[in-house]
Amino acid sequence: MPFEIVRSEKLHETIFLLEVKAPRIAAKAKAGNFIILRAHEKGERIPITIADSNKEAGTIVLVIQIVGKTSALLSTYKKGDTLQDLVGPLGRATNVKKYGTIAIVAGGVGIPLAHPVAQAFKKAGNHVISIIGARTKELLIWEDKMKKASSEVKVSTDDGSYGFKGFTTQLLEKTIEEQKLKNNPIDFVFTVGPAIMMKFITKVTEKYNIPTEASLNSIMVDGTGMCGACRVTVGGETKFACVDGPEFNAHRVDWDELMTRLSQYKQQEVEAYDLYKKKREKGHNCQCGGR
Repeated sequence: MPFEIVRSEKLHETIFLLEVKAPRIAAKAKAGNFIILRAHEKGERIPITIADSNKEAGTIVLVIQIVGKTSALLSTYKKGDTLQDLVGPLGRATNVKKYGTIAIVAGGVGIPLAHPVAQAFKKAGNHVISIIGARTKELLIWEDKMKKASSEVKVSTDDGSYGFKGFTTQLLEKTIEEQKLKNNPIDFVFTVGPAIMMKFITKVTEKYNIPTEASLNSIMVDGTGMCGACRVTVGGETKFACVDGPEFNAHRVDWDELMTRLSQYKQQEVEAYDLYKKKREKGHNCQCGGR
């Protein structure tokens, strides 16, 4: 059954939003859940975390960064277009409870993914300090939505074009120290974004012995635990991000293994994307992805 796109919005040259009519998914979606979609009958299956949902309207919001063939194809979809398949909600929802004061650290396209998590923790009675970062001000997205979902929002940019100059790791450590001086220490940290960022966020929180959960963006195929493509090592044990996660104790994740696995098919991804762009340049503009 096709799933209709009811809104398509460009957030940046390489980041876009699709709001999709999926009432059964919207009715059950919780913070931390994701979906698997296929753009067309011959398309690949890709996992995308649900950034927002509206039970009344029966829609879910997906925020996608153009990194390859399928994401580039999806960026051409407009209101009224349809997706071939949409399966979800998948994965374990975020374990939301009252900690006290928590920090949510998100980078790049991870910011929209942190949005429902911030909402859920705030609703549970936590003081939520959201730390969001991007390379430049131009690449920073969903700041306004994060402000509504959080108690406080702090912003970092690598080049200092907006907010704190530096990385989210540095801003997190600064915030931890500030909260200690206020006798209101950070009790828990949640992080989502590039794997390299999450690895170093984990190093900061290990130093301060702060419990930390990370949402892992491992490679997935079926999303239901059958293929094993999303396997990660957590505490020396093999876990499947799609059914055991995608959120895990960040202090126990083998980050180097995860990053190695994420780069496993880089060459094939580049070749597929280059072929797609060449076919588009030749006027092959249908939604079959250049096949």
